Order: sequence, then C-alpha cells, then structure tokens
Amino acid sequence: MWNDTLPYDSRRAPVLADNMVATSQPLAAQAGLEMLYRGGNAVDAALAAAITLTVVEPTSNGLGSDAFALLWDGTQLLGINGSGRAPAAWTRERFAGHERMPRLGWDAVTVPGAVSVWVELSQRHGKLPFADLFDAAIHYAEQGYAVGPVTARQWREDAGLFDAYPEFARHFGAAPAAGQRVRLPATAASLREIAASHGASFYQGDLAARMAAAAAADGGALSAEDLASHRADWVTPIAQPYRDVVLHEIPPNGQGLAAQIALAILAHREVPPVDSADAIHQQIEAMKLALGAAAQHFADPRAMLVSPEQLLEPGSVARAAARITRHAMALPPVSLPISHDTVYLTAADASGMMVSFIQSNFHGFGSGIVVPDTGIALQNRGHGFSLDPAHPNCVAPGKRPFHTIIPGFVTRDGQALLSFGVMGGHMQAQGHVQMVTRLFDYGQNPQAASDAPRWRIEPDFSVAIESNFEPAVAAELSARGHTIKIDRSPRGFGGAQLILRSGHGYVGGSDHRKEGLAVGF
Repeated sequence: MWNDTLPYDSRRAPVLADNMVATSQPLAAQAGLEMLYRGGNAVDAALAAAITLTVVEPTSNGLGSDAFALLWDGTQLLGINGSGRAPAAWTRERFAGHERMPRLGWDAVTVPGAVSVWVELSQRHGKLPFADLFDAAIHYAEQGYAVGPVTARQWREDAGLFDAYPEFARHFGAAPAAGQRVRLPATAASLREIAASHGASFYQGDLAARMAAAAAADGGALSAEDLASHRADWVTPIAQPYRDVVLHEIPPNGQGLAAQIALAILAHREVPPVDSADAIHQQIEAMKLALGAAAQHFADPRAMLVSPEQLLEPGSVARAAARITRHAMALPPVSLPISHDTVYLTAADASGMMVSFIQSNFHGFGSGIVVPDTGIALQNRGHGFSLDPAHPNCVAPGKRPFHTIIPGFVTRDGQALLSFGVMGGHMQAQGHVQMVTRLFDYGQNPQAASDAPRWRIEPDFSVAIESNFEPAVAAELSARGHTIKIDRSPRGFGGAQLILRSGHGYVGGSDHRKEGLAVGF
C-alpha cells in the first residue's frame, strides 16, 4: 500500500499547447487527447473525456447524469441544455407531506439528459464516428482501472448513504481504496449499446425499457413516455460584459446568471489590490446579492416571473452596487442546492474550436438508484425543485428543476478567449466570479487563478475560506461583519479547469483540489 495523502499545497505549472484537454481525472483527459491525435476536433475530445468520466469518476457522474455545454465553433458561441424534465406524474400532490423534495430514491430522479447531449454535439459538430468516442470508457469499464485518491476518498465518504439500495451495492461493491482496481462490466455493456444505437436505446429502446420497468417495479414515476419525449435544447447563451471581456452562461434553469449578476455589480466598483480584504469583501457582497436573486427567481425559464434581462437591467445593477459599503450586508438566509460533486471538462483544438462541458449526478452518485444489470446510476436532480406553490421553481410535470451545473465561457471583441468551469454545487457561480476577476482584473494565468485560496458563501451568508487564506485578510473580513469559517476540506471549494486562448495557442490550468490535469500537444 502507498500513502495517498498530499501534505503540501500543489502549485502546478500552466500547460501550453496547440490542442488541449483539461479535466478532473487523468485517464479521462488522456481519452480526450487521444481523439485529437486521431484527427478529431475539440467536440470529439470533450465527449470522449465526458464518457470516460462516467467510468473513472463515478462518484460525481454517470450514464444517468445531466449535462450542459457551451461550444465555440470557430465563428460563434452555441449553448446546449441537456437537463432532464420532471416525469409527467410529478404533480405537487405527489409530494404532499414532504417539507422538501426527496434527495434519494425514484422521487428524486428526473429524466437523465447527458446521453442526449453526447448525441447532439457529436452529430452536429463532431468529426469522428460516435462509437469511437466510447473506446476508452469501455476499455476501463471492462478491463478495470486503478481508482485515484480523490475519487476513492469521495467514494468512501458517500457509499454509506445508499445502504437502503441493494442494487447500488451490487453494482459498485465496497468503496475501493486508492489504487485499487475497479471493473464495471454492466456499465461497459450499456456503453456499447449507447454507442451502437447512437443513443437511441437510452431513450427509446432496450435501456429505456429497463429504466421504465425498474421505476414501475419500485413505485417510481419515470416512464417510457418520459424518456422518449426527452430532448436536449440548443439555446442562446446570455452575454454579460465585464470590463473589456464578456462572460457567457447558459440561461436558467442553471445558475450561471448569478455569476453574471455579481460581475455586473462589480463592474461598477474600482479594482482593489489582488487578494486584499477590499477585493474579497466587495466580491462577497456582490455575490450575496446575486445568490439572493438566484434563490428567489431562478427556475425553468417558462416559469420564471422575472427575466434574465430584468435581473441584469443596468439601473437595477447600479442600485445593487451602491448598496455595497465597507460593512457586510445583513441579508436573510437563502435556499441553495448544496453539492460538491460534478465533473467539468474543457477542450480546445488548433482550428480554434473550444468546448466548455459539465456533467453531474448532483449529490455524488445521485439518487442511489442503479437500474439492474445496466450500471445506469441515476441523478437526483429532482431534489432541486421547490415545494412552495408560489415559487417559480415549484415542482410540476415536464418541468426542469433549478440546476447547479454551469459551463462558463469568455470572449473579447467577439472572439473566443476562455473556456472554463468550477465544479461543485453552490460553489460554481462563486467560482466563476473568482476565476474571471483573477484572470481579467489581475492578469493571473489559469493555473495561478485555480491555485489561489478560495472563499465560499453559505446559505446563511456566512463565508467559508480555505485554510491557506491570509490571516490578516480573514481578520479584516471578520471586523467588517462577515462570519468567517475555515473549511479544511478541499471538496467544498470545487475544482477549476481552464483553457485560455493566447497569441500562440492555449494556456491551460487544472485544479490541485482534484486529481486531474491539463494535457496537450
């Protein structure tokens, strides 16, 4: 056995290359890079990495995940929303007696959408055959792989949550130690079927029938009709200027708009010295206002009562910026979906194509539901709904829930500049703000921006900080009225992956809080 602890903070060097993949697991990053070596493009690389992650990082995503992506195709930015909708039987009355939506079991499962995103991106923008994108994932699922230390730790922490779900234990077994070899043969068989059917089996064929049958046997609502009616939607990303760049996010039901609101507020403020109490304080204050808006208004866009354009209206933003003083605002707690488990990846190729891609089961392995003999671990995104009938995010048939996962993208002068994301529940919009300010206010490279100590606002508006935060800055934030808590777990501060376009290729960074890397050639 070997010691999997890392006693020192990692400070990796930025990676420079003409073609690049960055993600949270080395085997997945290499799977993406292999597609580029074979003549594929950034879409092929991103999808191969995403598909491989369902096998080598099952603690955060799987075949039953949801996904979103932003794609720079060389001339324009496109968005795709692959989040699933509530089953048709999910009326509010179904959840009578619940104080909030269930976190585990079939009543937490919406239609899984990740496979539909793989299909759409590959068909419209990929170069390689769809089946080729599954090679590495199938290999690791059949032949096995050595589990990484971060994944092993998360597996150990989360596995006990699912003792009431025997199929989970049957498929995943006991939590492995770091370096232990894991095989997932049922997942391999499903991957082969998805590849051969171009995803059709998952929504309209044998795999769909198995999911529907498992739900019916256990009293779940997910039906064959729910699966067959699913579609991933191409959407126009929201563009919000910030100083001399523009941040792009997928529109709600995701939370990317919260990062844009915070940055719109910060654009009205002077830029204090990097890492100073002034800088951190005003970022926190702007983010508190944005998170309040997210908790109150964000939902399936068909149900929102206040539009993104209204939330970004310049006069409203200016008034919000004027509320920031030297002292912390006293604001009521908000309801935020808490989760630390997601996979984010980004890929870029020498032609200029860039992909920002995020995929998640929400809470670790998700709902605890594993469809028998398929390896399909289903997400628990239904937990993101509200049960308040007056809230735009209240559960309803065919509705998409509020979503935490958000891919990010930055342009300058109408050209692609940065593809990035910070995985991890309610940390994600906060992480986007911290990455954008570090790169474009302070000129830090992607690796330095990722390495820097992070802060995280909690639902009660206390502020968690990493243990390597400058003590004097933490003391000054406390003096200004912030409730500061040191969180020594890296899991709560997400994981950043970034690819920045430069004059001579790309510069990549990968978070030392995860076990992945940026690779290129």
